[in-house]
Amino acid sequence: MAICCALFFILGFITWANGTLIPFLKIACNLETDLQAFFVTFASYIAYFFLALPSSWILKKIGFKNGLVVSLIILGLGSLIFIPAADQRSYGLFLTGIFIQGSGMALLQTAVNPYLSIIGPIDSAAQRISIAGVFNKTAGIIVPIIFGSLFLKDAEKVTEKLNATTDLVAQNIILDDLLQRVHTPYIALAIIFVLFAIFIKFTYLPEVDVDAEEEISQDDTVIHSSQKTSVTQFPHLFLGAFAIFFCVAVEVMAGDIIGVYGRELNVHNFFVTYATAFTLVCMLVGYAIGIIAIPRFVTQQMALRICTLVGILFTLISVFTTGTTSFIFVALLGVANSLMWPAIFPLGIKGLGRFTKTGSAIMIMGIAGGAIWPLIYGYLKDNLGIDFQHAFLYAMVPAYLYILYFATAGHKVGQKKA
Repeated sequence: MAICCALFFILGFITWANGTLIPFLKIACNLETDLQAFFVTFASYIAYFFLALPSSWILKKIGFKNGLVVSLIILGLGSLIFIPAADQRSYGLFLTGIFIQGSGMALLQTAVNPYLSIIGPIDSAAQRISIAGVFNKTAGIIVPIIFGSLFLKDAEKVTEKLNATTDLVAQNIILDDLLQRVHTPYIALAIIFVLFAIFIKFTYLPEVDVDAEEEISQDDTVIHSSQKTSVTQFPHLFLGAFAIFFCVAVEVMAGDIIGVYGRELNVHNFFVTYATAFTLVCMLVGYAIGIIAIPRFVTQQMALRICTLVGILFTLISVFTTGTTSFIFVALLGVANSLMWPAIFPLGIKGLGRFTKTGSAIMIMGIAGGAIWPLIYGYLKDNLGIDFQHAFLYAMVPAYLYILYFATAGHKVGQKKA
């Protein structure tokens, strides 16, 4: 459990760095639109779609522990690519490094999430994932503070200097100096990842037999995995993967896009610089509630229903208010989003038995929602001319409605009543 929490911290640090990288790379790589900058999240999250199933195959071949080691080495490699990307001021190379990091995270997620779900009763899996999630979101709070201070320091002054000069040579000097800020933190990250990989290689981790056939009973529902011959015979799994798609979509919108949203609202630069941290503090509050309440006071399904309704309410308030109030309610979406992943993931892989590894990979593929949804928001805003707040509304509410469907009915589809 301690190792898993440390790994969730690493996942959070890399994942939520995107919130700072979006505005930083927009300036440093001289990008014209927010839509172009949102390819940072696209490169990170689309890797899960392509690498999740191969990750499942890799884990079957080399085992859980070696999979963790390989994933950390891949993360280190992706971090090192930031160095030549900064030297060449190449946005494409930055996106390549981010995609490689996403590939390492896909392998890491495919291993860690089912492990956490299965090491104890499935009914309390949301509680265990919430505990690990505290470390994930704590990293998410720390990274915008560190990276925001390093990368976005004097961002307004740098932008003013760039706008004030028409001399290409002078502009290049300013941008080159800005990108030098990338070197030290990403070299340090690469070293940390490799050292932790070595640590895990020589640490004992108990194995969990996720291939064992099992019979799970929950809410008067029984699944006999021994009667199934293919993972495609579990429709609740695929509905769960779509729920993860929309869950990550709303998480990224509230956590990574909040900086761009805040800038459009003309809130104080302090809020824009550390925007992601505000959302993740709210997510920590939600995790604390989940750890206390699930399953003692509410079921995973009920917690998921409550979260979706709160998410819709806070979205509406943020859209129909302005300034700091609107910004605060986007940040408060962190509370609504906090218990979605911990509840959806165990419901999606419930009763898969020997298909758990493949099912987990399919669920992880849903993380691609974080790649697609910011681009949809950017397209609505930049290309269709829709007001940025209404574009936010059109992106968020349909996603929450689907998650509400999964929480009420989708997780039961294809399961036999006892």
